Amino acid sequence: MTLGVGWRDWHRKRPNARAWRACWLAVCWLALAPLLRAQVVVTDDQGVSVRLAQPPQRIVSLLPSLAETVCELGQCHRLVGVDRYTNWPAVLRDVPRVGGGLDPHIERIVALRPDVVLLATSSRAGERLRALGIPVVALEPKTHADVQRVLLRIGALLQVSDPLRVWQSIDAAVTAAARSLPDHARGVRVYVEVSPGPYAAGEASFIGETLARLGVRNVVPASMGPFPKLNPEWVVRADPDVIVVGARSAVDLLQRPGWGAMRALRGGHFCVLTPADSDVLLRPGPRMGEAAAILARCLASKAPRDPGGRS
Repeated sequence: MTLGVGWRDWHRKRPNARAWRACWLAVCWLALAPLLRAQVVVTDDQGVSVRLAQPPQRIVSLLPSLAETVCELGQCHRLVGVDRYTNWPAVLRDVPRVGGGLDPHIERIVALRPDVVLLATSSRAGERLRALGIPVVALEPKTHADVQRVLLRIGALLQVSDPLRVWQSIDAAVTAAARSLPDHARGVRVYVEVSPGPYAAGEASFIGETLARLGVRNVVPASMGPFPKLNPEWVVRADPDVIVVGARSAVDLLQRPGWGAMRALRGGHFCVLTPADSDVLLRPGPRMGEAAAILARCLASKAPRDPGGRS
């Protein structure tokens, strides 16, 4: 009798099927959660969704601004290969070189056993690397908004915390550079040459965006494209108040037709950037705030006190 009552009591109190199922699902979730969290999915600038089993620990970069972004996120140690032009931060100078974005050494890249390769959308290496089974993420920042987007995307790829804060710091540095500009430099007309040719930074470029945020005017309109090749005589007619060039361009400035008569050159209203400063200015990446400061210092020291009279 007692045994019968005990059996009925246990049968009445035992967990039902639904409770067992819930318990089983909870156990499965606890077991699988770390694996699910490790999954990384990023869509690159070519619209390709790249799926990795876990955040990449071995990265090859074929674009300086992308390598700089990885480092700005505190992950320099993950870079096992970089392109020949990457030279900042200094710790990357000892990282193996794998050619350039347009002429990469595929064999060297494969030998480095990367978990992922970061490259520009214009790089020729993407298809070949994918065919070899190496994940590729193509990203190419061309505007301020692109720099923010790429930084956040690489942050998601690397699973780092709060990449937005890094962007906010960059953006704040650009704002600080703009606020530092003295009144006499505001509104001046500027010509920025990015390489001999001459090739200039137009209003549509990320450098043009920086100039706009500094409160000065770019003589190269957006309609000409981000980095147009110009006729030297066009620049003479544009008659900028301030000229900004790199060391390579400065060599023959006065030999260009009509340039010797330009008031900006005759009045000393021009800046010649060092190679290091040129690198900062020409790379749309995490040093964009530093680039704005370089331009602001140039304009503060070289802008004419009276733009109309170029004094």
